[in-house]
Amino acid sequence: MTQSQDKVAILLCTCNGDRFLAEQLESLSSLQWPVIDIWASDDQSSDNTPALLESAARNWRKGRFELKTGPAKGFAANFLSLATDPGIEASYYAYCDQDDLWKPRKLDNAIAWLSTQPDNMPALYCSRTELVDEQGQHISYSPVFKKRTCFRNAIIQNIAGGNTMVMNKAARALLVKAGRQNIISHDWWTYMLVTGAGGEVFYDIGPQIAYRQHETNQMGHNNDTKARWKRVRMLLKGTFRSWNEVNILALTEAQALLIPDSRLVLEQFRKLRNQRGFTSVYNLSRSGIFRQTRLGNIALWVAAAFGKL
Repeated sequence: MTQSQDKVAILLCTCNGDRFLAEQLESLSSLQWPVIDIWASDDQSSDNTPALLESAARNWRKGRFELKTGPAKGFAANFLSLATDPGIEASYYAYCDQDDLWKPRKLDNAIAWLSTQPDNMPALYCSRTELVDEQGQHISYSPVFKKRTCFRNAIIQNIAGGNTMVMNKAARALLVKAGRQNIISHDWWTYMLVTGAGGEVFYDIGPQIAYRQHETNQMGHNNDTKARWKRVRMLLKGTFRSWNEVNILALTEAQALLIPDSRLVLEQFRKLRNQRGFTSVYNLSRSGIFRQTRLGNIALWVAAAFGKL
């Protein structure tokens, strides 16, 4: 096949999403990429979601449209069930939420960068998002993150939603090898695993999807000051400490996939989490672990001082 004929597998996870799913499926049908398989995993929906998926499957003309039953253990486990499914084969893989709107050239733009990476290099594309209301009207854009993408950032922060992520075969192979770990979120796990294995991550400042804001969002945006302060409070309250514990356990299980430098960072992070005061802040600074914003880093240092990491 030529590059323009490389197959993309869209990994769509649903759960009671009939309110916005039809519009999302319509946006997928408008994608300009010619060869697309859709794998939809539904997590015990009690609304009209299964019927919508079955109708879409009958009318899909760009490739396969397969329906699967999710593990019923939450959105992260559902996405990971698709990402690690050996029966799904493609040149590129894209996570897909049930309530967004994809821009027509999303896959073209992602693959334009991914195709420049060596086949054996795990590579992950992600981007900013356009925030829209329930009617699909523009609200604003997600923040621009300007610092480098790397494991020292990934171990403490996810920079992009899974709804923006597209990965190559080598990155997907890491997920398969790591298996179905207990994780906080599939997108954060993918960012950690790809960077931890020495792969490349490209953060596109051009929004490629419309991220719909509504009361049943699994994960909210972090665009305004109120949302950012909410995350700071979560960090200081200890919510992130419990999340970090889950991530560390998963990374430890998959540490054979990490390059030596990433294993060193993981061990440094594990140790400094059990420290307090100046010692913890000093060792955090020496480790090079960082968040993307000044406010985020200040909160990180304070959390380290009080043993909240």
